[in-house]
Amino acid sequence: MKTHILLALVAWTLNTTTIMAQEKIKQTAGRDQLGDFAPKFAELNDDVLFGEVWSRTDKLGLRDRSLVTITSLISQGITDSSLTYHLQTARQNGITRTEIAEILTHIGFYAGWPKAWAAFRLAKDVWAEDAGGADAKAAFQREMIFPIGEPNTAYARYFVGNSYLAPVSSEQVPVSNVTFEPGCRNNWHIHRATKGGGQMLIGVAGRGWYQEEGKEPVEILPGTVIHIPANVKHWHGAASDSWFAHLAFEVPGEDVSNEWLEPVSDEAYGRLK
Repeated sequence: MKTHILLALVAWTLNTTTIMAQEKIKQTAGRDQLGDFAPKFAELNDDVLFGEVWSRTDKLGLRDRSLVTITSLISQGITDSSLTYHLQTARQNGITRTEIAEILTHIGFYAGWPKAWAAFRLAKDVWAEDAGGADAKAAFQREMIFPIGEPNTAYARYFVGNSYLAPVSSEQVPVSNVTFEPGCRNNWHIHRATKGGGQMLIGVAGRGWYQEEGKEPVEILPGTVIHIPANVKHWHGAASDSWFAHLAFEVPGEDVSNEWLEPVSDEAYGRLK
């Protein structure tokens, strides 16, 4: 019972400083809420749990402490305001929207599916603002080693939504990192060539889709490799709920060109999950 109360206190009132290694966290929830009623408990909460344990960042970083804490709370079935606070702290400590979704999915298999469902309801609200905008773009950049690059204005008319282009190499084989905002995809198109040619994609971060005409869509995750033969009609882009980036390798060939075609319809794209 004391453990539950201790964790719940955190959600009510707290003042946390930005921390570097071994800098103490300032916590006042215990004294603010229970200072008169249970001064020793308040002291343990503020000075020991946060002032000492959470502040030992030279032993275990804040990001990892957040991960351990939310896993522990969910495993116990604690999905109240204390979990909301620790989810908020996890976001502040660098856990991204994509990562928390994967973390809660993993926890669900070990702690129980209903507990994960309850945690997802809270996490969606905490990370809601990361679904779009400058904060989301910055958070996504932290997920990958390649730059997002500049707005892909030269080809904007061939995309639904906003995309970004960052050339990686022009030697031997041209390589670019292409980033798509949630819901963004390019038009159907064909890499024409009389010999050789085509394209290869490697998923870098986030979640996306690739589809050849007449075939089922293929999900692209980090590390997924897609080989696109020359003269095959296809499209690729982000999932509706995720930023997405892939490396695009232009395969050398003869008489190569790119033929842009019609956009992927909203109806067809909306069927993807």
